[in-house]
Amino acid sequence: MNKNQISIVFKSFFVILTVLFSNSGNAQQNYVIDNSNHFWDKVQFGGGLGLGFGSGYTNISVMPSAIYNINPIVSMGVGLQFGYLYQKDYYESFVYGGSFITLVNPIPQVQLSAELEQVRVDTDYEENYYHPGFSDAYWNTALYLGAGYRTGNVTIGARYDVLYDPNKSLYGSGFMPFVRVYF
Repeated sequence: MNKNQISIVFKSFFVILTVLFSNSGNAQQNYVIDNSNHFWDKVQFGGGLGLGFGSGYTNISVMPSAIYNINPIVSMGVGLQFGYLYQKDYYESFVYGGSFITLVNPIPQVQLSAELEQVRVDTDYEENYYHPGFSDAYWNTALYLGAGYRTGNVTIGARYDVLYDPNKSLYGSGFMPFVRVYF
């Protein structure tokens, strides 16, 4: 190659590099300036309702929540929980608290979850043949790991409280099915 050809190759190479880097720079600049992703566009609201009635038994729970979709795979959010339980001639209980949740969707149909729940339990036991009446108040902490099938805004699955202790836990089992809905 002579000097002229080397000069042309260098100039061509420099022009190609300049074009490549200028497009890359513009793409990055457009991404930074792009305001189409507003915070509230990525927030979804949902939660759960629970009703249980039986012979002398009532269980009512309301659990609103909100999540922020960090990206199509990961979401994080918070929730509140309010509950009322009553067993005739045995006890009346009020439950309230909150939770933090992380959802991961490795594929659109599968949702994995981790939820840390902290609730206050205030219970009044009625006097009966087995024990005198008394009150009990305590905090219950649960760490649920779960998996479910997701279709649209609805996920059906199960979760397990890895901190479950049958002597201290609010629930009768560490395993719990769920239906999760977010709009």
